[in-house]
Amino acid sequence: MSTAAAVHTRVVSDPIYQGYEILHVAFSVAPIVAGADKFAHLLTNWDSYVAPAIARILPVSVHSFMLAVGVVEIIAGILVAIKPRVGAYIVASWLLGIIINLLVLSGYYDIALRDFGLMLGASALGRLSIVFDK
Repeated sequence: MSTAAAVHTRVVSDPIYQGYEILHVAFSVAPIVAGADKFAHLLTNWDSYVAPAIARILPVSVHSFMLAVGVVEIIAGILVAIKPRVGAYIVASWLLGIIINLLVLSGYYDIALRDFGLMLGASALGRLSIVFDK
């Protein structure tokens, strides 16, 4: 077996690499799906997730803001797919902003907790990318 084939076999059977790939796919697909749904509202009415205190300071309507959020999320997902070493930390930062908004909104603490877990997962992807995103 050639050296390249031996390395490939070791990497694809390595549970750490497999964990990296699971996170890589998840944090590529999820932001793209969530971002696209900002335009379709099939999963939920995303506009209802903006805290009134934040809505008051927006220079545009909440709906227009959420459309822009959708575009940013799609771009972030594509960036994670292409360059997870950078994109993972952008997604983690984005999730922190979402968490802060949900804590201000009140009543969405369960979703804030879920997004905290996602933020940790995105951060883990960023750390693993140091090894696997060459």
